[in-house]
Parts: sequence; C-alpha cells; structure tokens
Amino acid sequence: MTSETTSSGAPTSKARNTDPQFSKLTVGVCPDQWGVWFPDDEKQIPWEKALAEMAEAGFEYMETGPYGYFPTDPKRLQKVMDDNGFTVVAGTGWGVLHKADAWAETEKTFRAIAETHAAVGAEYIVHLPPLFRDDKTWEWTDDRVLTPDAWKLYTENANRLGQILKDEYGLKMVLHPHGDSHIETPEDIARVFDATDPDYVNLCLDTGHIVYGGGDPLEMVRTYPDRISYVHIKAFDVELTEQAHKEDWPFGEAVARGASVRPPAGAPDMKALVAALAGLDKDLYVVTEQDLYPCDPRLPLPNAVMTRQYLASCGLGLL
Repeated sequence: MTSETTSSGAPTSKARNTDPQFSKLTVGVCPDQWGVWFPDDEKQIPWEKALAEMAEAGFEYMETGPYGYFPTDPKRLQKVMDDNGFTVVAGTGWGVLHKADAWAETEKTFRAIAETHAAVGAEYIVHLPPLFRDDKTWEWTDDRVLTPDAWKLYTENANRLGQILKDEYGLKMVLHPHGDSHIETPEDIARVFDATDPDYVNLCLDTGHIVYGGGDPLEMVRTYPDRISYVHIKAFDVELTEQAHKEDWPFGEAVARGASVRPPAGAPDMKALVAALAGLDKDLYVVTEQDLYPCDPRLPLPNAVMTRQYLASCGLGLL
C-alpha cells in the first residue's frame, strides 16, 4: 500500500504536501517513468512488474500511458489498480488531427480510450501528437511543417475531439507538446491555443518537451495560467538538447543519448517550477516522467524513488 494511516485510522496520502502553499498539487506517475512508450514492446518492462514497482516507489495516482499497455477492460483495469493502491486520473492516446482521412480512426481510438477511462473515474485524456519521425526507426513519416490548411484542420479537429470527450464522456482533453511533432516550439503552442476553445482544449504542460522545443516552462506558466490544467514534470539536459537540434537528431536518438535526465539535473529548475505551479492556486495533477525507452529494467524503480524524493524536497508530495 502507498498510504499510511493517522491515529484515528483514516488513510493519509503522500501524494500531496500538507503545506498550504503546495497542497493543491498532487504528484502522480505514468508508464513513461518506467521506460514505456508503446502498448506492447519486447524492450519494455511487463505491466505487472511496472505497476508493482510504481506502488513500491510510493505513487498513488496513475496516468495509464499507451492505451493497451495496462488492461483495457474497465473492470480488470479497476481491479489491478485497486489491488496496487492506485487511482486512475488520466488516459493517453495518439491521434492525427491534421489529415481529413485520419479523423475516423482518431475518433475511434479516442472513444475506446474514453470509454475505458470514464468507467474507472479518470478526469483527463492526454492527446499526444504523432511524430513526423518514427519513434523506433527514426525515419520520416510526415511533413515537418504543416500547411495553413493543415493547421486549420488541426485546430478544428482538436476542438471537435475535445468536445466529444467532454460532452459525451465527461473527460477533459489536454494537448501535449512533443519533440519531433507539430506542437513543439512556443510558437507552435501559441498557434494552437490561439485557435482552440478553452472549454474543450487545454494544455498538458510537459516541462521536458517544452525545454526540448526551445521554450521555458516557467514562461508557459505565466503565459497560460488558465489553459494549464495538467502537468508532466520532467527535465532535459540543455547541452544535449542544443546538440540534438543543431545536428537534427530524431527525438528518439536524443533520448537514447541521454537527453532526458533525472532532476535536479537539467532544466527546468524544479524548485522554481513547483513554486510557480503552486502559485496558480488550483488543483493540478503533476505526473512524473522521464523518457527512458529503452532502458535496463533495473533502472526505473530506484530512479523513480530518487525523483520522488527530490520533487518532495521541492514541495511536490511528501516523502
């Protein structure tokens, strides 16, 4: 179990700091912290082992990651999460929004994710943009720069998908910036949020991908205080990130070379970031991540424990 009890026997959570300054921030975890990028891959840790280790590391709140990594049947998913002391708060999906002929498949995918996650009480769905270079082969799969018409369709379909998730499933959609995607730089993010409806589309502030895209997560907090409704907290090595862009490495190569790092290494400054998030004065799930695919299966557990310990020293959760 990940919770202790008070003298009265009531459960207490280590997911939230008891200091009023930080008490609206809830730390969580997702499979990315365990090196998982795909629903099924021989280089990844089996979900049963990862789930048990996530509980052992002291986490209580779960974003389920690639749809199909954990069980997709709602009753089974609820049971395995209950058995390991987890509350599911979000699901995750990839979906093409800028191509008309991809809409049907994107809608089908997200409806499946929504049905599973609404049934287990989740609140959010994280939309991950497809990459223009393949995660595994690093080969080009799409145009690097979208046309104005493609951008228009992207934002229209983002609104459309967000409305479906909210109105039909009671779930809030957050768009996730990502290296090697069409939502990577601060300019890309501004373009999307200038053209989308905050009732249906908001921001998953992924601090590592913001750094990778040349942005400043603290500036994002200042720029989008009302649009930030969910957070992925992680760090990237600034020098390796600069080299990756200078030499045009695929994102997967940058990760393989160690660009994603455990805080306090890398950027952003986590103490300043956690304070800025707390300053938004609203309830936020702050999910730990570190891009580790592929990794030694012995790495994630001690690595995550050290991440939790450091973030707790910054005010996010308790030891």
